[in-house]
Amino acid sequence: MRPALLRMATHYTEDTDEAEDVVQETLLKLWFLRDRLSQYRNVEALALVITKHLCINRKRGKHLVTVPLEEGLTIIGEQSPERRLMDVERMQELLELIATLPDLQQSILKMKHIEGFEVEEIARITGSTAIAVRTNLSRARKKVREQFMRRNKEWK
Repeated sequence: MRPALLRMATHYTEDTDEAEDVVQETLLKLWFLRDRLSQYRNVEALALVITKHLCINRKRGKHLVTVPLEEGLTIIGEQSPERRLMDVERMQELLELIATLPDLQQSILKMKHIEGFEVEEIARITGSTAIAVRTNLSRARKKVREQFMRRNKEWK
């Protein structure tokens, strides 16, 4: 079975050393499955499928790009001062747009997205139904989105 696995792995990886590694890994997986191999109708087919999947996983792994730790921190968490300033300006603009909404929509939108209340809680607080709260939320979001897009045409 090993020569057939090696041919398949070489075909997928196009590298004999890597193909050897894949076959060894396949055989190791089969060894760990040895107690359950009798459950499979065709062990050779199982070995070929395992080999194929290992080759595909290795190819996918090659497409991953590694970056230095310092650069990764910038990508993940740290923002540049310019980016932070832009975020603050956008948030201020959104708050200004929310302030133009009717009082009920304004308060519902703030309760949902700023204070984190659930729709049912907002309905209880405002004395309306959950359906009315969802409708007002939808209308408020739509109005804010439309006004924001009008102001910032580059976002379209």
